[in-house]
Amino acid sequence: MAKFYDELPPQLMEWILKQQMFWVATAALQGDGHVNVSPKATPNCFHIESPTRVWYEDLTGSGIETIAHMRQPGNGRITILFHAFDGPPRILRLWGKGTVYEFGTPKYDAFIPASTRKAGSRAVIIIDVHKIGTSCGFGVPLYKFETHRTMLERWCDQLEGFDNGEAQSQAQPPPPYPHEQNETAIVKDPRGIKAWWTVENLASCDGLPGLQSAHDSSVTPINTFDKKGPRPRLSQTRKMKKPVDGGMPKSSAGEVGRLLMAFGLGVMVTAGYVRLAASGAVRVPLSWSG
Repeated sequence: MAKFYDELPPQLMEWILKQQMFWVATAALQGDGHVNVSPKATPNCFHIESPTRVWYEDLTGSGIETIAHMRQPGNGRITILFHAFDGPPRILRLWGKGTVYEFGTPKYDAFIPASTRKAGSRAVIIIDVHKIGTSCGFGVPLYKFETHRTMLERWCDQLEGFDNGEAQSQAQPPPPYPHEQNETAIVKDPRGIKAWWTVENLASCDGLPGLQSAHDSSVTPINTFDKKGPRPRLSQTRKMKKPVDGGMPKSSAGEVGRLLMAFGLGVMVTAGYVRLAASGAVRVPLSWSG
């Protein structure tokens, strides 16, 4: 049965902070505007400020839909979805209005200082929650969590290296962008993250305005990504390796062993039954009926 709350109870706050991922849903106001749903799974990106206020660190992507919908006049609607992948089933939704503070602004720094900033962080999304709802979650399958991917942060860290001087090469300094033909405009490395924001994140797929200042900020992007950290494999499953002599794949050896054991056990049981039947201890039926 669904339950609704005006603010987050302590037990739900505790449960939220244990989850490995969440979903963000927003929509444009116009009738033919797109509805956007985005998965978020970077560790420690979601934060609870109060029973009615939460926020998360928004990392770089190919789109800018959430930020554009937050900024559309009269819009700002946002829903956060959590659901249990293990343990007791549960679905949790947070309905609210969102506010955006971009990288390079004092309000962004108040939430995300350089000492805690993740690679690729372009904004903080604050949600003033006006309704919380839980439901059964009986239809959500059980999944075993293995590890978080680091590909996004590693890629963003490489881009930011060109913006902060850590990844300099022999290439000539890039020419200024067309809209930067003034004395105060910054010059962006075309390989850097600010150039990516300029090309990919200034407008939504509906043409709504996205980033407004992060791409032109003079603030150097500094992050806490561990370049020497582990790189999770794309697949945690073992691959079957075929022996050089053309024999049976190694990963099948255990399965074959189990089948042989089961066959042997079956032979032993059958032989014992036949001996009992021969001695008269067990009467073997002449026919079987359904």
